[in-house]
Amino acid sequence: MSSSSPATPPADARPDAASAARPAAAYISPLHSPLLDDRGPRPLLLLGSTGSIGVSALKVVAEHPERFRVVGLAGARNMERLAAQAAVWRPRLLGALDGAAADRLRALLPTGYRPEIVTGQDGYVAMATHPDAAMVLAAQVGAAGLAPTLAAAETGKVVALANKESLVLAGDLFRTVCRRSGAVVLPVDSEHNAVFQALAGHDLADVERIVLTASGGPFRGRDLGFLGSVTREQALNHPNWSMGAKITIDSATLMNKGLEVIEACHLYGVGLERIGVVVHPQSIVHSLVHYRDGSFLAHLGAPDMRIPIAYCLSFPHRLPLSMQPLDLVRAGTLTFEEPDLSSFACLQLAMRALAGGPELPVVLNAANEAAVAAFLADRIRFLDIPALIGRALDEMDVSSGAADLAAIQALDAATRRTVGEWIARAERTAP
Repeated sequence: MSSSSPATPPADARPDAASAARPAAAYISPLHSPLLDDRGPRPLLLLGSTGSIGVSALKVVAEHPERFRVVGLAGARNMERLAAQAAVWRPRLLGALDGAAADRLRALLPTGYRPEIVTGQDGYVAMATHPDAAMVLAAQVGAAGLAPTLAAAETGKVVALANKESLVLAGDLFRTVCRRSGAVVLPVDSEHNAVFQALAGHDLADVERIVLTASGGPFRGRDLGFLGSVTREQALNHPNWSMGAKITIDSATLMNKGLEVIEACHLYGVGLERIGVVVHPQSIVHSLVHYRDGSFLAHLGAPDMRIPIAYCLSFPHRLPLSMQPLDLVRAGTLTFEEPDLSSFACLQLAMRALAGGPELPVVLNAANEAAVAAFLADRIRFLDIPALIGRALDEMDVSSGAADLAAIQALDAATRRTVGEWIARAERTAP
């Protein structure tokens, strides 16, 4: 398989010359912290415990209860699931979206169990910075996870990062914060966890290209004519992975891969020209690293998020997991193909945003989240998602910058508001 892909600019034909011209690559954070020392069960706080990542993480913890101590669980609106989780793990701290959700949660808790319940973004930030937590699993969906994840990094936590939007919106800021605080960032996303493992023991200066794999989603091979009429139910029917609704739609549009390209640049300190994307329908090879001597190191495994989650939660160790191991013979042929950028424009839009400066990824993500929410509510069509994102990249005023959390949040809010107005105006004028 070639490391080149139409999704990225071609590499220099002379690797040594290309390497000499590159700025030094470096991982986003240190990888050593006293909080990773094995001095009893690791104190773990889960932000987004009721989502698919949080549920999988608690399955890992349940297999190894002697290795972890759950100090906090946070959800948004699924208080029934949060109450059930809390009844099992009995953390001292719970988080909910607002007061109404907190009241509902309180009523569902077992008699005699009275944890502290915090609410809203301020509550999530308080949880992320709580002195009892050594490791924070950042698994909230979307830009809502930025403030608490950044707060965890600012206080020097070990951050198991499943919220890719945090780096899409504020990658440079995270790098600065981690350098100052000593926070450790461990990537939970299957693709970036694969890259992280393939880089272990190697020098980033020897890396020619990082190659991210994409399943292609439920519409791989389909053209624009077909995509113009797909339904929400079709888009939510992912062939390989069981995920939440938002990330499943992002997989269908290839925006998830676009966000991961941006995340890769920030995680590993490399330019866009050193990131490649290939479609791999079997979801067995989770990503590859191409070294300058021609070697490729790949991470293979079953499409089960417990694998990368367990790797991060137990880092720098590995835990046995009760699952069927990958059977390469039964897996059969593994195939790779180029992404179709003409039918799936979101990947190209993400690369355009990254190349355009730190503000445009904020616009990209906010427009995408607004558009995906509208699609899931049956307010827009599937192909309206990339159209709205492209319009936002063209028209949003980014002169206020995105240098700090306040500026990022302001630009995020303005983009969501503008895209929402475009959608509402189209609804009013529709025949």
